[in-house]
Amino acid sequence: MKLVKRITKLIITIILIPVLYILASLVLTLIPINSDPDNSDKKKSIYLNSNGVHLNIIIPRDQIDTNLLAGLKYDGNDQYFSFGWGDKHFYLETPTWGDLTVKNAFRALFMKSPTLIHLTKYSKTRKDWVEIKVDQNQLDNINRYIDNSFYYDSHNKKGLLKNIGYTNNDDFYEALGSYSFYKTCNSWVNTGFKKSNVKACLWTPFEFGLLYMHKK
Repeated sequence: MKLVKRITKLIITIILIPVLYILASLVLTLIPINSDPDNSDKKKSIYLNSNGVHLNIIIPRDQIDTNLLAGLKYDGNDQYFSFGWGDKHFYLETPTWGDLTVKNAFRALFMKSPTLIHLTKYSKTRKDWVEIKVDQNQLDNINRYIDNSFYYDSHNKKGLLKNIGYTNNDDFYEALGSYSFYKTCNSWVNTGFKKSNVKACLWTPFEFGLLYMHKK
């Protein structure tokens, strides 16, 4: 009987952990911070986009500061730069959800692993992007936050992974930090907004919270 009770408790615990995680995430996602009112100083535009799971911060090229722009691969047609952050193995080995494996998901969530910045370049805006008005100080902070997420080598160069990308308009760069169940690709974007005094969630591993806040 003791063995049965122990097994039962273990099963309940295994079930409760993800349930509690989701509930806590939903509550904290719905708590806004930096809810500053619109003002006339917000003359710059950045954007949010999502593939349904991953958020990215998009900045017009002429609004990217020289430090962040330095070392990035682009050409004259690239006018909008989309930045995402995530687990290296997950990015490279799981280009679509059909490629997702239990091993990759477990490694990304629970094991210390290297990360990448995913840069995608566009020639024009897309209809599904969410525009966010920011002032110059907020824009400078976002630029700095993204730049500080890149890994720089001993020659102070960004670590481009050559000839690796999903299409001909995206690239991967070595990044700082480790992905986890607490620090996800979406919480990376959210943290950037929090540190830049842009409206954000208290904490979120999901993509819908920020999108909802800025669509309103």
